[in-house]
Amino acid sequence: MTDPAKLYGISNCDTIKKARNWLQAHSIEFDFHDYRRQGLERKQLQSMAAALGWEAMLNRRGTSWRALSEEIKTGIDFDSAIGIMLDNPAVIKRPILDVDGQLHLGFNTDQYEAIFG
Repeated sequence: MTDPAKLYGISNCDTIKKARNWLQAHSIEFDFHDYRRQGLERKQLQSMAAALGWEAMLNRRGTSWRALSEEIKTGIDFDSAIGIMLDNPAVIKRPILDVDGQLHLGFNTDQYEAIFG
């Protein structure tokens, strides 16, 4: 790994806390980007969605998603998903981990052990 890993998410998310704790416990250097506080650029989000799949990136189990109208949820496509995620960052599944330009979605210990060897 040349640069520190970059972890994207929301600081008060339990899954983010687990991922951060795992990285710290394994002495893996990383930068944290809280996209609720620091935001995301449209181009960056489009790039992430192209790599990970916009549907996979939508957190359909959260309260932010459930608060959206049925019309919005049923008519969603790549472009509207990007707009929804920019307007409502809590709708983005987390964490997103960037390791040397490779993006990984979600957290579980087996996945992180495979990524970091």
